[in-house]
Amino acid sequence: MAKKATARKRAAKKSTGRKGKKLLTKADVMRKCKQLSNWGKWGPDDELGVLNYITPEDIANAAKLVRKGKVFRLGLNLDENGPQNGLFGGRWNPMHQMLATGTDAVQGIQEPLAGMRYADDAINLPTQAATQWDALSHVFTDDKMWNGYDATLVDVRGAHKNGIEKFADKMVGRGVLLDVARYKGKKRLADGYEITIHDLENTAKKQGVEVRRGDFVIFNTGQMADCLDKGEWGGYGGGDAPGLGFETVDWIHEKQIAGICSDTWGIEVRPNKSVPGLNQPWHWVTIPHIGIVHGEIWYLRELVEDCAEDGVYEFFLCAPPLVITRGTGSPINPQAIK
Repeated sequence: MAKKATARKRAAKKSTGRKGKKLLTKADVMRKCKQLSNWGKWGPDDELGVLNYITPEDIANAAKLVRKGKVFRLGLNLDENGPQNGLFGGRWNPMHQMLATGTDAVQGIQEPLAGMRYADDAINLPTQAATQWDALSHVFTDDKMWNGYDATLVDVRGAHKNGIEKFADKMVGRGVLLDVARYKGKKRLADGYEITIHDLENTAKKQGVEVRRGDFVIFNTGQMADCLDKGEWGGYGGGDAPGLGFETVDWIHEKQIAGICSDTWGIEVRPNKSVPGLNQPWHWVTIPHIGIVHGEIWYLRELVEDCAEDGVYEFFLCAPPLVITRGTGSPINPQAIK
């Protein structure tokens, strides 16, 4: 009997993490996918997910939040100094190439061909190299994406369902900043710090802001600002990071928000110690089943400072993607207007 009791204690110890928190398995994640699934909620042909929560009235009310006419760009620079270092998916930093220059013009090369003097250029980048939206075709759970569409509908020609172009006129509304780092008394949350529902709720309470249906919720960890201050990205583009814990999928579903965004590479905590052995299990639930878009690698420095100064953590957000036909993501330069 003593040996059996010892074995049970060992098994129990293995199934719990720090502070006695129960560790989750793949089966637990799949159950959560089913429990929180919004498939069919807006019909069998829907490709917008929780963006359906935003009404014209919500947008009109969000526009009323513009009181001082101050605009904050939330997009990271698109250049070779970006955060990508090949840690995930072979992504690279934007490459900017000049096609025609002032030197060409002065040398008289252009006029015989074009009859004018000009400059022209091009960029080459993955759609998720810097500040960007994920489309609902970006992540699959097993062989399905949002609303039960088959994963094979994303082929070499792109996403034939749930493409980013479906969001072209949808990414506007009320934005809410949750400065979790400031709430925790930190300039930067540590890599691996798991943001809990308690953290989100208490941050909102301390800031005096309410998270409502149809909001775009942006949370700050301080990770990007710290990397920029140090002049070194380190493992930012695919490595360890502070972020949302797995439990927050319930909060996102319950709040009926329209988008979730952060200053980190992947929004969820890395590594996710609550679900050992699975890579980014929070993503398995959020994009394919809840149907919520992710805004990642958002530049928040000036917005964070202004919100702390005036105590106003809500604003009008305008963040349309590029209209990339069948795209699974898009670079953006979101604008927060207060």
